[in-house]
Amino acid sequence: MRLEPSEELAELRGQVRRFVEDKLDPIAAEIDRSGEVPDVAWTLLREQGWLGLLLPAEAGGGGADLMTYCLVMEEVARSHRVFTLILDATSGLTPLGILHHGSQAQKDRWLRGLTEGTLRAAFGLTEPDAGSDAAAMRTKAERVPGGWKINGRKHWISGGHVADVVMVMAVTDPEKRARGGIGAFLVERGTPGFEVTRVDTTIGSEAIKLGELTFTDCVVPDEALLGDPGQGFAIAMGSLTNGRLGVSAACIGAADRLLSLAVEHAKQRVTFGKPLAERQAIQWMLADSAMEIEAARALLYDTLRKVVAGQNFGTLASMCKVVCSEMVGRVADRSVQVHGGMGLVRGFSVERFYRDIRHYRVGEGASEIQRMLIARDLLK
Repeated sequence: MRLEPSEELAELRGQVRRFVEDKLDPIAAEIDRSGEVPDVAWTLLREQGWLGLLLPAEAGGGGADLMTYCLVMEEVARSHRVFTLILDATSGLTPLGILHHGSQAQKDRWLRGLTEGTLRAAFGLTEPDAGSDAAAMRTKAERVPGGWKINGRKHWISGGHVADVVMVMAVTDPEKRARGGIGAFLVERGTPGFEVTRVDTTIGSEAIKLGELTFTDCVVPDEALLGDPGQGFAIAMGSLTNGRLGVSAACIGAADRLLSLAVEHAKQRVTFGKPLAERQAIQWMLADSAMEIEAARALLYDTLRKVVAGQNFGTLASMCKVVCSEMVGRVADRSVQVHGGMGLVRGFSVERFYRDIRHYRVGEGASEIQRMLIARDLLK
């Protein structure tokens, strides 16, 4: 079976890679220096038709399938993780939730703006006491005349500090919780009682910021509810399953770039009269990275073929997420080792990648949680 999905996608890969190298890489360096994402990043991705890539054409999206989306995600991840987050913000968790479960009014209100880059969305699931155990959330939504009153706090919400709309999961029935007692609400920025109370940065790029969102008697209309009052947990988990494949693709792209950087450095760097590339210790590190990348890519692409064929892929998505996120960590570590002191210094791409990719083993479901999901499916 051919690894590359199709001739058309192979051609697309070349086009995307040239664009990434010519247009995005120069911006990536500036993002790392300034700690901010310039508007031109959104503009360039919009002009390529990559904002809302998974959304239908009638909503202004690209109408692409998941295979195409993951290929673009893989190539964009070769430059800077912030670009993958932009793609995810317009084709990921909240946009897909609106697309699959929203009313026509909700789709009209939000999707076009997301695909045009004029609106920003965020996904409000994680809380201080409910990370991996999302069903333990304490944020509550109570019925009031004409709507719902939300009280609670979400944190580590990617892009939450600038989002125009946040999909907020809140308990609507404390007895049922994840079994039909959690709702998903589209809360607009500026709604009374909704405020950003803190902004955090992480081990990765300072341009990637996480918001703490606090809701104090925040009243939203009935029209803000996405789907049914007890459907929110299922909506969130469904969006995360798709997201894990996008993350897997990003891990492969980042790993492939890290290997390229290591190979280039090994050829150029001379120690004790020989290039590093001639030393067996270095050769084995490069070979191990190459083998792991190809194995991870084969698993992801095979999973994507099954998705396109309409097969259930929830457990496979978890497998991809674990394999790819842990693989890129090992590849990054080897690449830093090959670079020696240069691999530890700010301003060199390999050092930035090393920091940024650490997120992948935690975000959108930690490796330990994915293993639990895989084992649960095996033991049914």
